[in-house]
Amino acid sequence: MSARSAWSREALAEAGFEGWITFGELAEGLAAIAAGPGVYIVVRPPAGTLEYRAANPGGRFKGRDPTVSPEALSANWVDGAEVIYIGEAGDLRRRLREYMRFGEGAPIGHWGGRLIWQLADSPSALVAWRQTPGRDPKQVESEMIAEFRESWGKPPFANEPHRLGR
Repeated sequence: MSARSAWSREALAEAGFEGWITFGELAEGLAAIAAGPGVYIVVRPPAGTLEYRAANPGGRFKGRDPTVSPEALSANWVDGAEVIYIGEAGDLRRRLREYMRFGEGAPIGHWGGRLIWQLADSPSALVAWRQTPGRDPKQVESEMIAEFRESWGKPPFANEPHRLGR
C-alpha cells in the first residue's frame, strides 16, 4: 500500500474512523457521537470541479471574517487528496457541533478548518471521527498531520492555512 492510499476513505474506515456523514446529517446524529476525546477528519472526493465561494459563510467570531483569498485557497489545495482537514477534540460531540454551527454562520470561535466552508461543495463534504482512548487527541492530530504532510508534501487543505500551502 502506498503512503497516499493510507489516506483514502476505505483505509481510514479500516483504521477506525466512523460516521462518514455530511454536516447536515450530523445535526440529526450528534447524540450518537461519543462525548469523549478523539480526532475527526473532513473528506471530499478528489473528483469533481473545484470551486471556491467568494465569501466564507462561517461565523464572524469577534467580528473576524473567515474569508481568505482565492490565491490562499489554491496555495493550500492538495491535488488528489480526499482528506481536506484533520481536527482534534477533547469532546467529539461538542467540537463537531461547534464546527458545524460555525459553518452555518454562528459566531463561534472554531477558527481551525475554516477554509472548508469556502469550498462551493462544502455541504457534500463528509465528516468521520475516531475516539482516542488513553491518548491525547492533540498528539494524535499532530501525528496524523505529520504523516499526511509526509505523504502529500503539505498538510491537508484546511490545516495550517496561515502557512499558505507549506
